[in-house]
Amino acid sequence: MLKKLMNSIVAVFDFITKYFKTFVFLCIVAWIFFGTSEPKQTPNLARIYLKGMIIDSTPLRAQIEELKKYPSIKGVLLIIDSPGGSVGASVEMADLIQELSTKIPVVAHTESVMASGSYYVGAYANKVFANRGALVGSIGVIFSGFNVEELFKKIGYKPNVVVAGEYKEIGAYYREWTPKERAYLENLIKEEYQSFVADVAKARSLKTSDEESFAQGKVFNAPKAKALGLIDEVGSRNSAISALKELSGVEQEIWLEKSPLQSYLDTMLESSVNTILGAIFGMGLR
Repeated sequence: MLKKLMNSIVAVFDFITKYFKTFVFLCIVAWIFFGTSEPKQTPNLARIYLKGMIIDSTPLRAQIEELKKYPSIKGVLLIIDSPGGSVGASVEMADLIQELSTKIPVVAHTESVMASGSYYVGAYANKVFANRGALVGSIGVIFSGFNVEELFKKIGYKPNVVVAGEYKEIGAYYREWTPKERAYLENLIKEEYQSFVADVAKARSLKTSDEESFAQGKVFNAPKAKALGLIDEVGSRNSAISALKELSGVEQEIWLEKSPLQSYLDTMLESSVNTILGAIFGMGLR
């Protein structure tokens, strides 16, 4: 059983090494040479997307940089479908949306999940919409690890580690954490959580003293999220677009569109990344 598991893990990494990097490289080359095209009409609105696990801020940053090429754009629809992810990347993207929303109106909309790090990002939009079936919130921070000490004993593996610094080994997976290490991590996560709550409270004009009701890692349906002030409206994508047109002063929307090839490459790349992450870490939308 253990041998089969190890073979599966090795096979996944072998695939990444041999094929996935090549695939990403070819996608980039194809996008550079064929994936860009000038819009047929002058666009006045644009869509940007935050989908899947948040790993780094590069995809969102690239979309915002693309918008800067079109000074005619008067508003942005931020479409979110994400359970969150990395703290640092979420903060970086939240700052990007905050900056963008001071220049042109940004309306966020989710039809599925806007939770944890992705809520952090969406909270800085000028208005936030969620359809009535969406899940919103999960304002909290988690740090997880695993202890494979017993497994290592069974297979006869013993790591040799040399460290300098009392906490350099913190979070080690090959032994039980000490009480002192656990206390340090708990304090660190608490500080990150308090920062998260403070930022959301400021962005949404909430009181940090009410964090027991709107935070604490709780997930809410759209009506409850609206009642708590986490979103502005329970509504469809069309409702969000109508609000964006009103905020931006656009009467007849002309969307900035991706070329067909670029859309296809984005879809293929996203699918490949999620497949590999799922195979390695068991990650997925949930």
